[in-house]
Amino acid sequence: MAGKTVSRLWPATPAGIAYGGDYNPEQWPEEMRQQDLALMAEAGVNFLTVGVFSWAALEVSPGVFEWGWLDRVMDDLAGAGIAADLATATASPPPWFSHANPQTLPVRADGTKLWWGSRQAFCPSSPIYREAAVHLAGEIARRYASHPALAMWHVHNEYGCHNSACYCDVSAGAFRAWLAERYGELKALNEAWGTAFWSQRYTAWDQVIPPRRTGTFANPGQQLDWARFCSEELLACCRAEIAVLKEVTPDIPVTTNMMSLFKPLDYQRWADHLDVISNDHYLLNFLERPEADLSLSGDLMRSLAGGPWWLMEHSPSAVNWQPFNLAKAPGQLVRNSLTHVARGADAVGFFQWRASRAGAEKYHSAMLPHAGRDTKVWREVVNLGANLASLSEVAGSRVESKVAIVHSWDSWWAAELDAHPTMALDVAGHIRAWHSALWDMNVTTDIVSPDSNLGGYDLVIAPNLYLLTDEQASNLAAFVRGGGTAVVTYFSGIVDSDDHVRLGGYPGMLRELLGVVVEEFFPLAPGETVRLSDSSSGSVWSELGRADGAEVVAEFAEGPVAGCPAITRNAFGSGSAFYLATHLTGDDLLAFARRVVAQAGVRPVADTPKGVEAVRRSSPDASYLFVLNHTGQPAEVEVDGVELLSGERVEGTLRVAAGAVGVVREERPSAAVRS
Repeated sequence: MAGKTVSRLWPATPAGIAYGGDYNPEQWPEEMRQQDLALMAEAGVNFLTVGVFSWAALEVSPGVFEWGWLDRVMDDLAGAGIAADLATATASPPPWFSHANPQTLPVRADGTKLWWGSRQAFCPSSPIYREAAVHLAGEIARRYASHPALAMWHVHNEYGCHNSACYCDVSAGAFRAWLAERYGELKALNEAWGTAFWSQRYTAWDQVIPPRRTGTFANPGQQLDWARFCSEELLACCRAEIAVLKEVTPDIPVTTNMMSLFKPLDYQRWADHLDVISNDHYLLNFLERPEADLSLSGDLMRSLAGGPWWLMEHSPSAVNWQPFNLAKAPGQLVRNSLTHVARGADAVGFFQWRASRAGAEKYHSAMLPHAGRDTKVWREVVNLGANLASLSEVAGSRVESKVAIVHSWDSWWAAELDAHPTMALDVAGHIRAWHSALWDMNVTTDIVSPDSNLGGYDLVIAPNLYLLTDEQASNLAAFVRGGGTAVVTYFSGIVDSDDHVRLGGYPGMLRELLGVVVEEFFPLAPGETVRLSDSSSGSVWSELGRADGAEVVAEFAEGPVAGCPAITRNAFGSGSAFYLATHLTGDDLLAFARRVVAQAGVRPVADTPKGVEAVRRSSPDASYLFVLNHTGQPAEVEVDGVELLSGERVEGTLRVAAGAVGVVREERPSAAVRS
């Protein structure tokens, strides 16, 4: 990895690759536990997340705790040699809490109060909730601080999944306090928000409110700061729990489970407060290539971690919360899980151990299905456990990348505000498109902040990097000046950190780097495409612009901006910067990606047919080639070494069956893959 290297506290147990998932014994009769433990041993389970939704079972009324059931669970896990990722149980306040403290309930932008009866029914700014959560976390920490099963603290659960923003009066007061600390004076806030427009100037702090439902477009500066504030408020909740855990158990690592490309929370800000970066990833059926999204998710988490990370949750088969919940095909459970391992995960966890009989997630698949052991899912769960045991030596090894996609939550929030040239802009979709093209080429990719040290990369791609600070723009320019190759796409470098347009022509701070000047945006209508002079085509966007020192690689061949540059390349210092003034897709994007990868001198891990993924994890002593066949056809890879899943020696050719995985401890770098 060319990005950051972070020294983190890591769980002492389990050794090798951790395997397990969420365990919710409070849902079941206690006499079932011995059966559970026996089945866990059969599956190879060595870690469990416990207590995530246990607040009501632990604190049965204010200050009254019932610890016995959890004591026995923890004792049983210790006896079975299973490490506990013990949760603080704060993600779901019990009915008694919400009933007694209705002022803690979250409120929508239109003023609608959200009631209890689900989960995460709390306002992140509520001091009453925060005090209760910290108290509960502290009580749990003090009781289990020295328990032999305890390996890691699991703070809360999926922060912001259902309450990323609350618009109540308590939140409004907290927002004003946050703004006062950020800006100091109202004059600075008025300048940042551009309140001279539409007569919005504030003359007293108590006039400032969250961007609640209004008659038309809310102030964009207000919306951007609100997004920042909401992420920071939830982080403050997390940090408050971490503080009490660290006070009691400074040597026990802490984590909270992230949710991949989750827009409301700036995980780049969160990462430095966690010992272990962990993630929940679920296949999204609406994506064109969900298998590629598996790898994107892993690359993001690895980049946040600066090394190995934990897959805390994914699903053995179908989930329950999408409009259409597709079951996984035979073999997919194992292949998907090992995809995360290939991308740097040193733990594989599922939600959950035993499928619930009741509740909103009773049709969410689990390691132990409703139908029991004689099932496809159970057989694959056991198979995966055996595979992970065979891969134990891979734990701690790292994935190296010479390519980075630059992503900023700040820019993402700002780019997708309303009242913009087009509502078709999809920052996450654009990142997925670029990552998918590189995935097709077996080019491993980090996902980094524009503030990151880019010096170790050969190629940096900046899709829709709309908001850039002066320092971030200078960082990107320094990377190219030093010999790197950069690709910047449309609607980048447009505004500063206050969402103020940089004057003098687009793309603002990047004009010199890119050697182009854009006069006017010409977004395309939904479904409209425009032909380029190199026979490729673009969608979403076009621009009226001119080259200002850059070489024109392709022009718009039709439409109102025909003859204007669509793709340019600018020599800058010892490197070069490409600019795309439209949205390339499919084979056109893949062809362009191949060009810039070759120019940057980046070598793919292997040359494989489409749908066969190759990733390498390395340590000082060994190199491990993962080949994941997502297709219905067998594939072969030329490699020498030992295939770890089978234990067989490979001399020259590894055969990977359709839908299967091969992992080889290499004796020499792989040469090529053929189908």
